[in-house]
Amino acid sequence: MNKNRKTLLAGSALAVGSFLMTSPLSAAFPIVLGNDDLGELTIGGAIRANYTVGDYNNSPSSEGTSAYRGGSGAVTLDTFRINLDYENGPWSAKGEYRFYPVDGNTSYHFLHTAWIGYDLDTGDQVQVGLNRTPFGAGPYGTSQSWFFDQHYYVGLADNMNVGIKYIHNQVENWTIDFAAYVMSAPSGTGTNSEASRYSYDVVNASGGEGYRERGQVNVRAVTDVQFGEVESAIGGSAQYGILAGRGGLSDEDMFALAIHAVNQWEGWNLTGQLSYYEYSTDGNSVEMGAYNFTTPVADKAWVPAVSLSYFYEADQIDWLDSITPYVEYSSVIKTESGWNDSEMAVIGAAFATGGWYTYVDLAFSNGNDFIGNRDTNFDQYAQNSNQSWMTRFNINFGYYF
Repeated sequence: MNKNRKTLLAGSALAVGSFLMTSPLSAAFPIVLGNDDLGELTIGGAIRANYTVGDYNNSPSSEGTSAYRGGSGAVTLDTFRINLDYENGPWSAKGEYRFYPVDGNTSYHFLHTAWIGYDLDTGDQVQVGLNRTPFGAGPYGTSQSWFFDQHYYVGLADNMNVGIKYIHNQVENWTIDFAAYVMSAPSGTGTNSEASRYSYDVVNASGGEGYRERGQVNVRAVTDVQFGEVESAIGGSAQYGILAGRGGLSDEDMFALAIHAVNQWEGWNLTGQLSYYEYSTDGNSVEMGAYNFTTPVADKAWVPAVSLSYFYEADQIDWLDSITPYVEYSSVIKTESGWNDSEMAVIGAAFATGGWYTYVDLAFSNGNDFIGNRDTNFDQYAQNSNQSWMTRFNINFGYYF
């Protein structure tokens, strides 16, 4: 999960509305190579570890149970990543590769980002390659926490795809993103050949009847509005895609719609989003994959999410740059009769100091794969047959270099 930024949504409303946002921490202590003629290549990265206490088996075991979620009382390596950033006049490029351990014997790794960009004289930008899909309130949905919100787990936040994205900033105070993708992010190397990837995508891990994402188009529009001292970025997003049928199934389609708003007043930030998605498949769920495992997801659902946070710059504390406390709630509300909703609430704070960025989160959920021991019925985003609230206290230590 872990994010790439120090202070998400702490800038102006227009900056929040744009997907041009980058992280101050991603280049905390970079290696810079190049000159005026060749351009500038910055090499950085991050290493992160988790401490977890919660409703888990006491001893980490196999993949799919407590190991990849930490195990109660366990300290585990979360991820190691390498970042490349290149700039040469109007040209730019970004690349990111991630490594995730599962336990002492297995691991998985994949390409997270890989695109080439060109800045036009108008201030617009074109990105070609593996880039973030423009959908929702911000790059990470509404969330400030390490856990994201439930949009992420159904493929509607921080979702990476291969194609072309055009970011248009020249319609008065509107920012409009257009994108056309030919495929989802390629799966990397792991024990699951379809699900060794960062973002949640429709996959066909069994090789039998199922679906895979073949392509999609996106549009996202955000405008800046001033309400007294409150700066707001209000907008909407739309997505339409094709699902390629496998094992004799015919091709189907999908769509998603969202309205969202980011509101800032002094250090306060209130972000909300309401989305609806629908997969027109032969069934009532689709198989989605990420983090080296697959999970069924309801084919139709509403997804409300809200986050309230406060950014405090800690000038009086020598060892601390900033602290951002937050409280968040999100849910997957299924339309299938008899299926239980999947709710998640997070209370926490993010601490930044130098190259360190630490999340301290207390998460509660009755339907999230990463919270609680879910070994008996692994269907949190579909039927959610357990329908039991579980808890995870998590500290994520991250050092960005």
